[in-house]
Amino acid sequence: MAENYKVLNHINVPADMKNLSKDEILQLSDDLRDFLIMSISKTGGHLAAGLGAVDITIALHYVYDTPKDIIVWDIGHQCYPHKILTGRKDKMSTLRKKDGISGFLKMDESEYDAFGAGHSSTSISAAIGYERAAKLKNEDKKIIAVIGDGGLTAGMAFEALSHAGGIKSNLLVVLNDNEMSISPNVGAVHKYLTRILTGKTFNTIKESGKKVFSKVKAIEEIAKKVENQAKGLITPGLLFEELGFNYYGPVNGHDVHGLIEVLKNLKDKDGPRILHIVTKKGKGYKLAEQNPISYHGVTPFDIKTGVVKTNKVNNKLTYTQIFSRWINEMARINEDIVAITPAMREGSGLVEFEKNFPSRYFDVGIAEQHALTFAGGLACGGLKPVVAIYSTFLQRAYDQMIHDIMIQNLDVLLAIDRAGIVGADGETHQGIYDISFLRILPNIVLMTPSNEQELWTMLNTGLKYKGIGAVRYPRGFTEGLDLDLNDECLQIGKSRTIVIGSKIAYLVFGTLLNEVTEVAINNGATVIDMRFVKPIDEKTIIAICQTHEYIFTIEDNVILGGAGSAVNEVVNKNKITKNIVNIGVPDNVVPHGNQNEILSDLGLDAKGIQKITNDHIQKVGNLNKKVNIQKGN
Repeated sequence: MAENYKVLNHINVPADMKNLSKDEILQLSDDLRDFLIMSISKTGGHLAAGLGAVDITIALHYVYDTPKDIIVWDIGHQCYPHKILTGRKDKMSTLRKKDGISGFLKMDESEYDAFGAGHSSTSISAAIGYERAAKLKNEDKKIIAVIGDGGLTAGMAFEALSHAGGIKSNLLVVLNDNEMSISPNVGAVHKYLTRILTGKTFNTIKESGKKVFSKVKAIEEIAKKVENQAKGLITPGLLFEELGFNYYGPVNGHDVHGLIEVLKNLKDKDGPRILHIVTKKGKGYKLAEQNPISYHGVTPFDIKTGVVKTNKVNNKLTYTQIFSRWINEMARINEDIVAITPAMREGSGLVEFEKNFPSRYFDVGIAEQHALTFAGGLACGGLKPVVAIYSTFLQRAYDQMIHDIMIQNLDVLLAIDRAGIVGADGETHQGIYDISFLRILPNIVLMTPSNEQELWTMLNTGLKYKGIGAVRYPRGFTEGLDLDLNDECLQIGKSRTIVIGSKIAYLVFGTLLNEVTEVAINNGATVIDMRFVKPIDEKTIIAICQTHEYIFTIEDNVILGGAGSAVNEVVNKNKITKNIVNIGVPDNVVPHGNQNEILSDLGLDAKGIQKITNDHIQKVGNLNKKVNIQKGN
């Protein structure tokens, strides 16, 4: 630990903060920001949100007795200061690396991580669960949920608020609001009002007044109206009050002493409370303050210049960039194309589309369920919606996919980004389930491109298909092919043969094709790019079974219910006796690490595929020898 962290050097767990002076708390805030910037500049990760949450993190751990008292953080983008203060300071150099600490919250990583979080808008629901459990078990615990204004755009957060208010849950919700439009409202007046509203004197007078006024019905009604109108003038909290919460704020989220004072006032109050704090993303690092979107998630960078070390190789584009180019090209030709994203404009490659076609671009916020049903409505209105969504986030809208789109056979195209192994974001973001949960849907066309040209052509195919079209593609760089910007479509359900060999055949779904081709050259094997998971190319599967002895399916999805299972079903349906080996993601949670490391660990690189091939052939050979011996041959 560097010597210049005067206070942070001595903080290993939150209890170490309890006796700090006011000056030391301010110094801790500076130390924590400096350490966070230094650390993330080396490892990469989420930066701007964490910088904005430094002061509330210090205040919460200073006021509350964690881990006995429960703090449930939303997502994990803002959790790095929490990690640093809860015993993981010296492990930050391993952040998001294989066998290192996670970039999100993990219950098995620390007792201070009360609830795992990688997807947003879950903290209030989990906190209510904690609060009810403590109540039923007669445990003396304080429960706090921290959620950002972005997380509050999801319906799940409002469902939880409604529930908490309805049952009078003894819960504090901290709303970390970094929307710049609110900052003019934060100042001496609001600080003063909030301290009064949370203080004992005001609330004693308020409750006493209610008792007096309640004796005279007319005066009580007038008092309620005056109180509500006054609150409407000075606070934005009426919505929360209608949901059953006592609202406090907004307060300056970077006044650590003010936050401590307010939290102390709120600590022993009962019932559902919401504390609205206003913060600035990137606080303390000027470059991040000026451009919080660019510094939301970063690769290693130079602190002085902010120059980010990119991984761009030989001018190759990413699959996301190919999609971005495709949708802009197609939208110029077809005015019915509209694009939808659940708060992932940059990540899904829709920045340029928004500029070019603002009236046809829809960012619905962190609301995946709404995104899918909204797409269904657009389709009913005669448009062609393209939903650009990460594989892991599509999971959140599965009912809407089935009930609102599939059953009604609506014309929607899913551009499923970050399919397969995503790497550093780990368990909560691996896109390894979509083949399994999508291929069971009737009438869907589910495609797995093996390179950028295939992606382009499959997007064309999905665009022209009348029904649910889905194209899944990975995070990362393409093969660097010369792209043909055509409007051609594939024959639906038809595979393509890449290499013709004998005895061994590989049926490949997606971008692992290059790894397999490398193995096939050594083995003299046949390689089929299957292209379509559904409808699957049954004729080719049957033909391969008749002409090859060993057959392997390859995919970057879970094996259970995946593309390999679809091949097995074809074999069983046609009563073919053939031992198919399915290679894919095993029945385990897949941790974080870079993509190549994880693929290697799973046996999904060339070396691993070769080993599985050799082991299977040897096993079959040994079984045949055993059978021949038993027969006396």
